[in-house]
Amino acid sequence: MRDTSELTVAVERFADRLRAAPQSRLQRGAAAEGLALARELAVRAQRAEDPAREPLTMPDAGVFTVADQLVVAGNDLAEILRTAPADSREGELGEAVRLVREAAERSGL
Repeated sequence: MRDTSELTVAVERFADRLRAAPQSRLQRGAAAEGLALARELAVRAQRAEDPAREPLTMPDAGVFTVADQLVVAGNDLAEILRTAPADSREGELGEAVRLVREAAERSGL
């Protein structure tokens, strides 16, 4: 089993910043950045779980739910990567962590 704690910590850190942000900051793009990341992580998790099925798009449930959506998508992907065979999904964990960190930086939070 692979250690995915780096991904879950990065996701939680960004989600905490989103939760603490004022509504005005969320509306100026931070929430959109979080939602885009949550959608990307969700698509990656779905493709890893069932490559033959077309991934569903995570809905926009509003600026105040983005942090929770991000945590769900990030934890889903982390679990799939954690339980994947050691020789499969090579590099996906590092790429996911990079995506989270870049999105957090772009969000301005």
